[in-house]
Amino acid sequence: MKGEVVVGGVRFANPVLAASGTFGYGVEFKGIANRLGGIVTKGVTLEERAGNPPPRIAEVPSGIVNSVGLENPGLIKFKRQILPKLKKIKTRILVNVAGFEVDEFIRLAEGLEEENIDGLELNLSCPNVSEGGAVFGQTPQKVEEITRAVRKRTKKLLVVKLTANFVDPRETAKAAEAAGADAVTVINTLYGLILDDNGRPFLGGRTGGISGPAIKPFALFCVDRVAAAVKIPVIGCGGIISGRDAFDFLCAGARLVQVGSANLTAPNGALRVLQELKIIISEKRIKGWESIVGTARRG
Repeated sequence: MKGEVVVGGVRFANPVLAASGTFGYGVEFKGIANRLGGIVTKGVTLEERAGNPPPRIAEVPSGIVNSVGLENPGLIKFKRQILPKLKKIKTRILVNVAGFEVDEFIRLAEGLEEENIDGLELNLSCPNVSEGGAVFGQTPQKVEEITRAVRKRTKKLLVVKLTANFVDPRETAKAAEAAGADAVTVINTLYGLILDDNGRPFLGGRTGGISGPAIKPFALFCVDRVAAAVKIPVIGCGGIISGRDAFDFLCAGARLVQVGSANLTAPNGALRVLQELKIIISEKRIKGWESIVGTARRG
């Protein structure tokens, strides 16, 4: 079987990546990371962030609601303390970056341009911050403005992670494509609210983002919809916990998939998805990943 997947000129050994925010920075799980197609780091902002107050995560039927709030050490500490360790991992590395002004995205891109990473994933979809994140991603014009500004500052693989919260991701994907993005990730978590026994918000950030199997059908719908609307590759994300889930996303039009919540249940979640996917591909005697991409829309 032909194993490589090419997106934006970058060759991935296989189509399964660990999603941002669910696999740390990857350095904690080097042995697993080396066997994946790639990893997307936890989000990095220009300045250090403490994140939202606890509790930050809650289980719900068939899913998880998190409200981490982009806790991270900031760009300078990330470069000094984490990047040197990331360079020892032999897989594709995408750094997820988040800003609260257009200029912050520009400075993040410029600050990482000379580093030994494979690409950037613009976080225009985080639902757990009051500004930036999904607020940016709900406006096609803002998605285009930020993507275009970063595109001018980087030659690396440029991926835009989109939200499906109160916006048609087909329109924001078109905006990202028009501005020079190499690919789009569809989707991030969906807005959610958890109440305690007294009817008060349970999460410290009050609201959070729903992930896990509960959102898979909707995420799959979004991937199918976006893949039909743009020419750039789509990276599927949302409720992938098994090889069958990954297979479905590829058939819906994704070239790569990201595994998120499954990594929170077990650090080898993405690796298990890859192994199960390989079994499915072998049993169906499929010769290459590309041959199944988008089959859901073929006659």
